[in-house]
Amino acid sequence: MSTRPAPRMPAHRVDLLSYEGLAEHDVQQVTSLLGRLVDGGAALGWVAAPTTAEIGELVERLAAGIESGETAVAIARRGDEITGFAFWARYTRPTFRPHVDIEKVAVAPAAQGRGVGKGLMEALIHAARHHGTEVVTLDLRGDNKAAIGLYESLGFTRYGRLPDFVAVGQERFDTLLYSLDLRR
Repeated sequence: MSTRPAPRMPAHRVDLLSYEGLAEHDVQQVTSLLGRLVDGGAALGWVAAPTTAEIGELVERLAAGIESGETAVAIARRGDEITGFAFWARYTRPTFRPHVDIEKVAVAPAAQGRGVGKGLMEALIHAARHHGTEVVTLDLRGDNKAAIGLYESLGFTRYGRLPDFVAVGQERFDTLLYSLDLRR
């Protein structure tokens, strides 16, 4: 009796979103992904899971800014399943226009530790360079050790800390501020 090896699942691939946006079923997958992460305590800026309408509006707003370099969105997939979602937006203040801020990086629990976050970040950094960005910034909750390690491995440096800035119910967490200077 011979045994066959288990079929290999396709690798995660990361693509930048086009100005056409996402199909409705993809918006539902992103909503589900973000909802599962928020319900599990992830620090993504929501206290309760976002609705499909909320994520649909977000994706529509982001897609509208892609061609002009106002936004960039990276989507990770394994087969047809969305396993990661991340984006940046250009600062609107005139004196900050050369810079972008990474606002969300979300990776499905089953895909964490498999290079998906790194792939999302590399795609966003590439898009930032392509659009002439000088500095990429991001902030994160101070207890997110895995994300801190990822960002530092990509060359981000910490430039600040806001003690007890994030409020989740009665709990308080530091916010850490990071930047990546693309002028170098």
